[in-house]
Amino acid sequence: MAGKNTYRKPSPKTTPKIAKKVPVFSYIKKLLYKAVFYFLIITVGSVAVFKFVPIPFTWTMLDQKVDSLMDGEDSEIHYAWRSYDNVSREMHLAVVAAEDQLFPDHFGFDFKHMQIAYKNNLKGKKVRGASTISQQVAKNVFLWQERSYIRKALEVYFTFLIEIIWGKQRILEVYVNVAEMGKNTFGAEAAAQRYFDKSAKNLSREQAAKLAAVLPSPRKWSVTKPGPYVSRRVPKITRQMRALGGTAYIKDLRSF
Repeated sequence: MAGKNTYRKPSPKTTPKIAKKVPVFSYIKKLLYKAVFYFLIITVGSVAVFKFVPIPFTWTMLDQKVDSLMDGEDSEIHYAWRSYDNVSREMHLAVVAAEDQLFPDHFGFDFKHMQIAYKNNLKGKKVRGASTISQQVAKNVFLWQERSYIRKALEVYFTFLIEIIWGKQRILEVYVNVAEMGKNTFGAEAAAQRYFDKSAKNLSREQAAKLAAVLPSPRKWSVTKPGPYVSRRVPKITRQMRALGGTAYIKDLRSF
């Protein structure tokens, strides 16, 4: 009986595959594309969500909370969100008169005042009012307070986003809700309850002007114990509110 033929034809030798090296530049470029993609998704998505959802907290609130805890002081944050229609129009007008009178018309930036601020900074002077309400909202809601070129660039980016996605009415609504108006006190509702024992919806023109008067430095100046600066500033703001034409000035703010 013939034996089985166990001879097998040798398979051809396969050349091992050599992994191609990805150029470093291509790898970095791919990472950058991914970073930009996710950055846009996160930032645009966040702005879109907060067009409809109340702001739960800001980094400034968190910063004050931590500082108070570290100093052994009362760390309670006074903050109560109120919709646009549940805040006195006098309050909305007061912050516009005090902080950004061109707010209804500009697209996030007051280039005239920015130029003045730049020239005065070169001379060693300081000028208030270079940042618009839109810029302050972008900074307060999405960024940190410390100044840097990176933060400023991001502030410009977020200002464009909220102007496009939120519109003027939402920007003003958020500003009046999150603006710091005293130690650990944020927004018109919390301030109105603490200082005037009433809701922000029932604020008078003078009371609204008092709250707006401390906005430049709410930890330094007081609504209930106004110093010379705040005392002079309040009637100036009320005069500006009348000069702008009263609450009709902000009646038709862009809502998109």
